[in-house]
Amino acid sequence: MTKLIALTAGGTGGHVFPAEALASELLARGYDLALITDRRGQAFGGTLGRIATHRIHAGGLAGRGVLARLRAVTELGAGWLQARALLKSLKPAAVIGFGGYASVPAMLAATSAGIPTALHEQNAVLGRANRLLAPRVTRIATCYAQVSHLAAGLRGKVAQTGMPVRPQIIARRDQPYPALEAGGPVRLLVLGGSQGARILSDVLPAALARLPDPLRARVELSQQCRPEDLEAVRAAYGASGVNATLASFFQDVPERMAAAHLVIARAGASTVGELTALGRPAILVPYPYAIDDHQTANAHAVDETGGGWMIPQPAFTPESLAGRLDSLFSLPGSLTRAAACARAAGVPDAAQRLADLAERLVADKTEVAS
Repeated sequence: MTKLIALTAGGTGGHVFPAEALASELLARGYDLALITDRRGQAFGGTLGRIATHRIHAGGLAGRGVLARLRAVTELGAGWLQARALLKSLKPAAVIGFGGYASVPAMLAATSAGIPTALHEQNAVLGRANRLLAPRVTRIATCYAQVSHLAAGLRGKVAQTGMPVRPQIIARRDQPYPALEAGGPVRLLVLGGSQGARILSDVLPAALARLPDPLRARVELSQQCRPEDLEAVRAAYGASGVNATLASFFQDVPERMAAAHLVIARAGASTVGELTALGRPAILVPYPYAIDDHQTANAHAVDETGGGWMIPQPAFTPESLAGRLDSLFSLPGSLTRAAACARAAGVPDAAQRLADLAERLVADKTEVAS
């Protein structure tokens, strides 16, 4: 009899991408899957779009006023009742959560029903939803060896699986880091999430305009921008003669990342996972207003491996970035070494490791039942 595993995740890329990768791996192993998410998200694409999706109530508590928190608690309570009835109907062999408050009702319902459960934490800081759930679940999968806000008494539940990334990234892992040849093109990729990042659109044009003319002429730039910033950024690059390709979203990020000599990006979990899986050096500018400042912890982890350089947003100025780029592109060996360090820190089989953990949960339940 085919066993069913339920996945529960919110709508942000940091939660969806690893859920997508795990879903692909579990389907390949012959499992049936169901996705439990909240009512706010849009329709999923890819593998998640092909499995049965169930939407329930959920609500976040962090950073809200008293009335909003009361409404969120009510939403979570309603979601728990819905999830409890849904799990009773689905009878999953295990439930795997990927964080965010959209996963809380289903995970609480699963733990109260005695269903084996696992959390996947994408960041170097345990998220607030996962902090609530961690004492209750069976296992905790992490991307980093050290995760802050994880209570010492829970370490025995932890398995470091790494960050599952898109198959298109893994397919390019063995593509060598491109040699930066004297006088040749310098390919720079700038990512700020699907909606871009205003600070990158403000700083990059001014920084590249400060580069020496011979170096600036070699730059081949691909940059994600917020839609409302596109025309202004395009005009700025046109004025300084930078060869720039701009878009609010690139469909071919794996190809562009594999071809890049350097990536400049925020330090979200998915971005860091893809950079290390591919082995591409990066300048990481953590988003400073994230709850618990988890992006700074992610960027520190990359910096410590030698796979990139963290620049806090207050220090990310046109002058400082221009100096850093001039130095890096003048010493290509430093980029090559960083690429090697990034690749060494990557976990290309993270999806398989997480699937193994899920299978062990199912096997343990079967043994107990028998």
